[in-house]
Amino acid sequence: MKIGILGTGMVAQALAAKLSAIGHQIMIGTRDVDKTMERSETDAYGNPPFSEWRENHSKVKLENFSDAAAFGEVVINATSGGASLMALQMAGHDHLKGKILIDVANPLDFSEGMPPTLLVCNSDSLAEQIQRTLPDTKVVKTLNTLNAHLMVDPNKVGKGDHHIFVSGNDQAAKDKVVGYLKDWFGWKHIIDLGDISTARGTEMLMPIWVRLMGKLGTPMFNFKIVQ
Repeated sequence: MKIGILGTGMVAQALAAKLSAIGHQIMIGTRDVDKTMERSETDAYGNPPFSEWRENHSKVKLENFSDAAAFGEVVINATSGGASLMALQMAGHDHLKGKILIDVANPLDFSEGMPPTLLVCNSDSLAEQIQRTLPDTKVVKTLNTLNAHLMVDPNKVGKGDHHIFVSGNDQAAKDKVVGYLKDWFGWKHIIDLGDISTARGTEMLMPIWVRLMGKLGTPMFNFKIVQ
C-alpha cells in the first residue's frame, strides 16, 4: 500500500520505519524538504536530525506535504498538533478528498514550558477541527494516547495486553483502520469510542499521560481498560 505520512518528528519516523519494514511504500511530507534535510541539531527530546534518520531508511521518500498527501492511498497526520491544520491546508483538500486520514496528533501547547496545556479541549478537539476543515475526508483518530515506540509495537509493554481507541464519523473507515492497526502493528485490544467528537476524551488524556511519564520516569506505559 502507498501511505503518506505528514510530519518528520519521532512519531512520523517510528510509523514510517515500521510500515516500510513490512513492505509498504512510504512517503513522508514536510513543509520544506531542503530545510528538513539541512537541519543538523537534535530535537527537543534529544533525537537525531531527520537527515541522520533518513540515512538508515533510504526506502522512505521525502517530499512536500502536497506530494505526500497525493501519494498516499491512506494518509497519516503525524504533525505537531498546533501545526496540523496548516499542514493539511498545504497538503491540499483535493489530495485528501475521499481518503482515510489517520490522525495521531495531539493539540499540545508548549508555549509556557512543561507540562504542556491543550490548545483545544472540553467542547471541541483537534480531530473535530480537522474533520470540519476536510468534510470530504474520512478522519479517524487513534494512536494518540501513547508513545511512538508503543504505537508500532504494543508488545513492548505487558505483552500487548493494553488498549487503544478509535474515533470517527465513518464506520467503514474505522473498521478499515482497526484492521490496519492489527495487521500493521499487532494491536489486539482496540475500543471504538464512537463518532469524531469522542476524540475529545482521548486528546484530554494527554495531561494525565504527561504526568504519569514524569512520575514513572519512562514513556513506555499505556492504559488498560478493565471491566
